[in-house]
Amino acid sequence: MVKKGKKEKKVKGAEKTAAKMEKKVSKRSKREEEDLEALIAEFQNLDAKKTQVVETTCPPPSPRLSASLSAHPEKDELILFGGEFFNGKKTYLYNDLFFYNIKKNSWVKSDIPNPPPPRCSHQAVVVPQGGGQLWVFGGEFASPNGEQFYHYKDLWVLHLATHTWENIKAPGGPPGRSGHRMVLSKKQLLVFGGFHENTSLQDAEVLESRQIAANHLLSKAEDTLQSALVEFSPHKWSWSRLNPSGNKPPPRSGFSVAVGPAGRALLFGGVCDEEEEETLEGDFYNDLYLYDMVKNRWFPGLLRGNKSGKKKRRRGKKGGAEGQGAEKEEEEEEGAPQGPTEVVKEIVTEDGTVITIKEVIPGAQEEEEEEGEEEEEDDDASAPLVEPCARSSAMATARQGKLFLYGGMFEVGDRQFTLNDFYSLDLNKMDQWEVLVEMDPKTQEWLEESESEEDEEEEEEAAKGAEGVEEGEEESEEESEDEEDEVEHPAVQEGETVMDYQSRTEQHWIGLARANMGPDAKEKKVAKVALAMAKVFFEDQ
Repeated sequence: MVKKGKKEKKVKGAEKTAAKMEKKVSKRSKREEEDLEALIAEFQNLDAKKTQVVETTCPPPSPRLSASLSAHPEKDELILFGGEFFNGKKTYLYNDLFFYNIKKNSWVKSDIPNPPPPRCSHQAVVVPQGGGQLWVFGGEFASPNGEQFYHYKDLWVLHLATHTWENIKAPGGPPGRSGHRMVLSKKQLLVFGGFHENTSLQDAEVLESRQIAANHLLSKAEDTLQSALVEFSPHKWSWSRLNPSGNKPPPRSGFSVAVGPAGRALLFGGVCDEEEEETLEGDFYNDLYLYDMVKNRWFPGLLRGNKSGKKKRRRGKKGGAEGQGAEKEEEEEEGAPQGPTEVVKEIVTEDGTVITIKEVIPGAQEEEEEEGEEEEEDDDASAPLVEPCARSSAMATARQGKLFLYGGMFEVGDRQFTLNDFYSLDLNKMDQWEVLVEMDPKTQEWLEESESEEDEEEEEEAAKGAEGVEEGEEESEEESEDEEDEVEHPAVQEGETVMDYQSRTEQHWIGLARANMGPDAKEKKVAKVALAMAKVFFEDQ
């Protein structure tokens, strides 16, 4: 009974320490949240000092994800705005504006006075009115430590002919959000869904503007959790669930969508998160799917390579059913595809980190051995096709019958790789991806967690955690004065290094960390705090 009472007191002490820590974090979060608007205002004050438009020829934009990439409605240009970048220590938000000249394969950075404040996960729509306009709504701003978020509800328009930003004051607008979808239908912008303060939104909003030119586009929204496709009719103001035929993409989120020629929607990449007990692993994709909005049909975007002149026919030698069956096997297309082949490429970053990227090469045409002759018309063997590596949150748009894909991110373990590579794909030929900008290893900045503020916070938590159980015991010292089961930390042995000590006493500190952090804490986080607790105790001896 004594041991049980002692155990209960230890648990209460750990719970009290955890409550104190939670209260402190809550206060700090509130202060940071209050500071976000002030930080945004500071960015706006800096931008307000700009008095003239400055355009500069520049290298491709820095690595980023969740920006917007739009096709100019009148020129052979692409427009990239905003986005975010995380280097393991700090989150950066952008409000820079870039124009990509498709014919010249060149970038220009345009600094325009009074732009929208920095953001990511916003939505942008182009219209041809008045020489072209880019409408931007919503998005989010994050604190540098990435713990607090501010969701915008502002509406902006970039007048492409005059290179001026205008903040549109539209009464009765939707609440702030990020990760939403926005399309144009006649003179209306239709906004659907998104996120706000960790809440998933499912509302549909309409933004009216006399400045928007008529251009009908139905809203197709992808339910990433169930791979369901729904259609919203702005004429009937009703939703209808679609049941498309064909090869549907597997469930995913963070995919990129663009509208291509001939009424086809294009879906590239994304990630499917799989949660297993204490870990969350993501399977990233680099596949391409096309959705025919007229036929209501999905089909995979398989590349043909340079084998467009290749046809294969089989003619059986044997009579009877086998011979007839062989004759019927004449291929209508270019042959049944084999499974894709993975090519592993290693890139060494500036800090010596080796990045292993898997690129998927579509399979060559299947060559089955049968008891029959096979005739082929084959051009010279083509080189293996290279595709963009698997990623999520990339920017995509279509122009001149081509799909353009920029940036995005993928994860390897705890490390996030943010990309700035750039690809195009001819949607008429569907032969191969063209690499416009290769990924530069020098842009892969990543600060180890030991260098980050997060680790400092964990050490602070660990220090309090190491003392927390003891504090809980001190509060009940009068009651447990006669008890013999006092918890003592393992002593540091002579000549022992901190790493030796951590290894030898690992289970002891994990137990304390678990008691302090609660049963819902993830094993990985508990292990990190345990190591920090052991380090704090070691250094205090």
